[in-house]
Amino acid sequence: MRIAGLQKLTLLDFPGRTAATVFTPGCDFRCPFCHNADLVTGGGAGAQDIPVEEVLAFLRKRQGLLDGVCVTGGEPLMQPGLAEFCASARELGYAMKLDTNGSFPDRLRALLDAGLVDYVAMDVKNAPARYAETCGIEGLDLAAVRASIDLLMGGNVPFEFRTTVVRELHEPDDLRALARWIEGAPAWFLQSYVDAEGVLAGPGRFHAWNPDDLRALLPELQAFVPSAELRGAD
Repeated sequence: MRIAGLQKLTLLDFPGRTAATVFTPGCDFRCPFCHNADLVTGGGAGAQDIPVEEVLAFLRKRQGLLDGVCVTGGEPLMQPGLAEFCASARELGYAMKLDTNGSFPDRLRALLDAGLVDYVAMDVKNAPARYAETCGIEGLDLAAVRASIDLLMGGNVPFEFRTTVVRELHEPDDLRALARWIEGAPAWFLQSYVDAEGVLAGPGRFHAWNPDDLRALLPELQAFVPSAELRGAD
């Protein structure tokens, strides 16, 4: 397993946990609004990795101070040693959270069936009609994403869906269609896009919705997903 970064403390990323965050390089999507562009595109042989044992040594030292580990990316399910890392961290007493784009449902199922993940955050990018555009992958087959949504919705591992709302990529009807797609989800967070220098498509190309417009639309979305909430829409 390749590890490209370590955030030693987060109070926000893992609900109910004081956690560290592990960043893995490489992703099969090219979402143009992605903030982790260096991770998405910088997963080549020349990238500077942190040895897995170094991260595990850090976790050993933090036993009793931290109680969770978030694994994010990039797309962590691309990492062949992910299961072994999760098992090692769990042996140290840590709960595991996985961030994923849902494109590897069989690998996700294997982790869940093995009891190696305690919480999943899956990005649901957009309504089906605009998913390929939003992911930056022409002709994207949505079968894998659909399978991951169904897997989480039909399982017993706590999870959340999350959508980064971008003015140029999400019309109100797109969000309504997405709400119908994930109807009944136990948690759905709509996150306002924040521009930054490290965005994959470059700064200045994309913009956030007006927060008042997003708040006004929220009750319509909650008709299908009562748990829907805004995150960062200030």
